[in-house]
Amino acid sequence: MSSEIRLAFAHPSERSEATATATPLDRISLRDHIVDVEIGAFQAERGVTQRVCFNIVVEVQPLTGPIDDDVDRILSYDRVTEAIAYELADERLNLLETLAERVAERILTEPQAMRVFVRIEKLDRGPGALGVEIVRAKGSSPIREDAQVVPHPALVYLSNEAIASPLLKAWIDQLEERGQPLIFCVGASDTRAPQIDHKMAQRRIDLLAIEQNAWVLASKDDRCVVVSTRTELDWAMKNGQSCVWAPSKIVLDAVDGPSAQPRDSVALAAWFAATFDAGEMLVIGAELPKDASVPLRAVAVDTDTI
Repeated sequence: MSSEIRLAFAHPSERSEATATATPLDRISLRDHIVDVEIGAFQAERGVTQRVCFNIVVEVQPLTGPIDDDVDRILSYDRVTEAIAYELADERLNLLETLAERVAERILTEPQAMRVFVRIEKLDRGPGALGVEIVRAKGSSPIREDAQVVPHPALVYLSNEAIASPLLKAWIDQLEERGQPLIFCVGASDTRAPQIDHKMAQRRIDLLAIEQNAWVLASKDDRCVVVSTRTELDWAMKNGQSCVWAPSKIVLDAVDGPSAQPRDSVALAAWFAATFDAGEMLVIGAELPKDASVPLRAVAVDTDTI
């Protein structure tokens, strides 16, 4: 029992050695790799970075034949640090468990990697290190949904006048006939949201005001389903479901967030369209934003054919 307890807190390299199979494998390790990261589910962890420490051991299939001192024949340490950097840059995460899972999955895509031990610890959340450790083997993890091909959606921004228009259902009918996944975006309602002298809090209030209006749109047509996460959006696009973007989570979790403020809702929608490589963004009843990186098309709110 004492040996099991010791191994539970030992470095992943010791756990790798203690649980080795009869088939000999080589090991490469990354020790005490510290990165400043914005991560965490608590409000106090938003908008600030904290030190996160990575200890990773990768068991690799031994090479057959001479290495010839050729770096291209081995699993480079850079591939391990690149896996960490890629997942940290992909999106802001709440859980170390999610980060560990994604780093392990990415490392195991390397042909030589057979098993990986990932330990991640927060160094600034208390008097000690708080963390998780996982073990994953080749073939044990399912393919992530975000690795699959997702069709390019059409994003449609609806002004408040467009939401209230009797033509709304006809527009949705026409758009669905094109066969593209549809994501609707809206701004806040015409009723002004509370105004306070606190930048971060005001941003949250303005995002919530957009989400309230998203539910107003959802009440107009049952095909408009409000979604707030990448997972929900990906599922909707793959399954032909129209949806309405509730922006708070994606905006606040974005590593490289939008420069547009929630009050500039058309520009915010254009930023969102770019993150999905949208084929087109249709704007009904509002002015087009400047410098958008996706194709834009404006339609007057009294147009019956779009």
